[in-house]
Amino acid sequence: MKPRFDTITFLSDYGTGDEFVGVVHSVIRSIAPDVAVIDLTHEIPPYDVRAGSLTLGRAAQYLCAGVVLAVVDPGVGTPRRAVAIEVGDGQSYLVGPDNGLLASAVAMSGGATAAVELTNPAYQLPAPGPTFAGRDIFAPAAAHLCLGVPLAELGPPVDPLTLLPGLIPLTREDDGDLVAEVLWVDRYGNCQLNVDPDEIAGWGQRVQLQWGDDVRTADRSATYEDLGPTQVGLVVDSYGMLAVCLGRRSAAEELGLHVGSEVRLVGLSDDDARGATPSQPVTLTPRSNP
Repeated sequence: MKPRFDTITFLSDYGTGDEFVGVVHSVIRSIAPDVAVIDLTHEIPPYDVRAGSLTLGRAAQYLCAGVVLAVVDPGVGTPRRAVAIEVGDGQSYLVGPDNGLLASAVAMSGGATAAVELTNPAYQLPAPGPTFAGRDIFAPAAAHLCLGVPLAELGPPVDPLTLLPGLIPLTREDDGDLVAEVLWVDRYGNCQLNVDPDEIAGWGQRVQLQWGDDVRTADRSATYEDLGPTQVGLVVDSYGMLAVCLGRRSAAEELGLHVGSEVRLVGLSDDDARGATPSQPVTLTPRSNP
């Protein structure tokens, strides 16, 4: 049978220290040997549904048509639903637990056009225990959808309005300031905020950042490389959100920011900006011999 889809995109919190990812790959290959599996990431922090959902949401518009298999499932083995969700009237499917993990990607894809609960044992593996749904339920469902098995064959319909939403924090205004949150820290230590650049479109080039007991002045910059050695930058990142950055250094490590940190953005007047302490470049020269 020629596959309906030739790609499964796979995300999980499994890591790569155990055999979990490899077993899921093998289950898919045994059912749909002509389907390629793209590993989006398996380094979602254990049990962190929100991090997994935000990762899928960031990536969704760049994923090729096919099936997204996502497993961050702290409720595995409980009555939480296992689901497959259709988006774009069948252009793609998302398979995983109904715990909010899939919500961001579904929203970025235009919303669910159909959904089912994965209950049909004909499209599952016999399970020696209930704690590896990625192997026994989700991987077979994803593979069979690629082969062209109709969604309705996998289980009874689910009203898309009953699917659990994702929890994505929104900014709020407070006395003219913008209160934001760090959504994501990438491997370089850049701290993505839940701030669309349009939210501060009328602000100046310098913005005061406040978190905890710290106050810093950030320069709005087009690139990381434009930042001087002591500058804190606000850069529009590759997903179109504002990120707190340092030039070739980890903003998260040096500034003490982490996912969930609340950051207040304060617009500076021209006088405030002129009065801010300027960044001073440091020049290193060889030391002369005595």
